[in-house]
Amino acid sequence: KDKNNPRFKDIFFLMKNLKMFCICVHNELLPKLKHINYIPVGLGDEKFDSEWLTDKSGENISEKNKYYGEYTFHYWFWKNEIKKIKDNDWIGFCAYRRFWMNEMKKFDENKKFQDVTLSKVPKIWDDYEVILGDKIEMNHIRWIKIIKYGKMSLIRNPKAIFRKNQNIRFQFDMFHGNGVLDRAIDVLDPKDRSDFKDYVNSNCSYNQGNMFICKSKELIVRYYEAIFNWLFECEKIFGFDLNGYANIRVYAFLAERFLPFWFNKYAKCLEWPIIFNDLRKENLS
Repeated sequence: KDKNNPRFKDIFFLMKNLKMFCICVHNELLPKLKHINYIPVGLGDEKFDSEWLTDKSGENISEKNKYYGEYTFHYWFWKNEIKKIKDNDWIGFCAYRRFWMNEMKKFDENKKFQDVTLSKVPKIWDDYEVILGDKIEMNHIRWIKIIKYGKMSLIRNPKAIFRKNQNIRFQFDMFHGNGVLDRAIDVLDPKDRSDFKDYVNSNCSYNQGNMFICKSKELIVRYYEAIFNWLFECEKIFGFDLNGYANIRVYAFLAERFLPFWFNKYAKCLEWPIIFNDLRKENLS
């Protein structure tokens, strides 16, 4: 509204060129999301005001939300919303406790929240198709956790006694069930099966958060086709009689490992820093 505000150009640029969908489970966060010009996405059982996008209208799989997490919204977005996005827009996703930084710099705790979170498309992105979050390492698991959760995983992968061999597969076995990832990979499309198996066995880190930003609708649609075809096949193996957070959300955890593999295989990607900051605790007035 105030064109003399120094942030006006940034905000206007955001509104024209970057559509950032922020996934939340709290209706109370609507004013804060509007303040930073992010598109509010409400998931879960809470009742959301009409200004929120949700996964419950049109063609949807909202009944699977506690198993799929944010992917019930991705399915809804694919089937109902993506056709409305302009071809030259960057499309991004974040969550109310996990945000993209505005610059590729170390987080400055002295700056205000709205000054460190993404508000414009950086020039460096011009040479890339996809932005992925910075990596999290899998080979810093404390021995007390390995002893508690990973004895069978060590038997399956004895080399994991050394940190350099504590790969994505080993970590997934420990926390989400021994052999679960292998069984899931067995029903993956053959064109990706061998490459993804190599990826989880040879990498000790992956791009975090089930988050991405992409400037190609066609590429996003191809990703959605790949991930949902795979997850629906996985349902035939694991079903929905699942207990405990690590097992109930197995489809979201499988997707989290597959997302960086797929985009790095099929697109030119740039890693970008993500910050953990609970929007409920921020005063944006």
